[in-house]
Amino acid sequence: MLRYFWVLFNAAIWTTVFGLSGILASIFESNKGRTLGHCARLWGKFILFFTGTRYSVKGLEKLDPDGCYIFAGNHASGYDIPLAFAGLPYWLISIAKIELKSVFILGWVMDTAGHIFVDRSRSESAIASLQESKLSLIKNPRSILLFPEGTRTVDGQLGLFKRGGLMLSIDTGLPIVPVAYVGTFEMLKKGARSVNSQHLEIRIGNPIYPESFQKDDKNKLAATVKEQVSKLLNEQ
Repeated sequence: MLRYFWVLFNAAIWTTVFGLSGILASIFESNKGRTLGHCARLWGKFILFFTGTRYSVKGLEKLDPDGCYIFAGNHASGYDIPLAFAGLPYWLISIAKIELKSVFILGWVMDTAGHIFVDRSRSESAIASLQESKLSLIKNPRSILLFPEGTRTVDGQLGLFKRGGLMLSIDTGLPIVPVAYVGTFEMLKKGARSVNSQHLEIRIGNPIYPESFQKDDKNKLAATVKEQVSKLLNEQ
């Protein structure tokens, strides 16, 4: 229980420190959001370091270090997010639930950084948000952190992959990179109030290029990405 509150304390402290620092620095930059992107990486690294969390990344050599991607992975724990920002060396923005926009400081930081908020309870609003984001990504390419399941798993099993966010690949030309976050479920399950010691790992698959799919291939695309994430999770 004490470690759980230590994790919450670190999340709050580093969100405030790096969030406000990034917002201040972004006032003076021409490419809005890039500084906050660097701050997000430091945010993830500091949370993992100060909570004593060891992690590794496997498969980065499959990617262009100067490229932009949609990183689509399983959502097993609250630890997936700091792990992704710490371990993926790209300018990342996330597709997040609209409720986060009203969270003190966090919502302000994410909005300023250009993260995409989606109202999952209203499909028309969600589609409009994704369309607006498509234009922004074409004009100012960045990588996207996406959890196609939409919410954290409650039993550790991979859930249904929703199609909306994945369709940004076809709309923008960004390749989809299947990602497996390993060990996060065992470390901090949804609803749990205890944090277990666990080595975490990010496993990166081969990019899936949108040229292989058409707009009518929504189900096929979602199934393909889920299959690749499942293979990564089951690697020995």
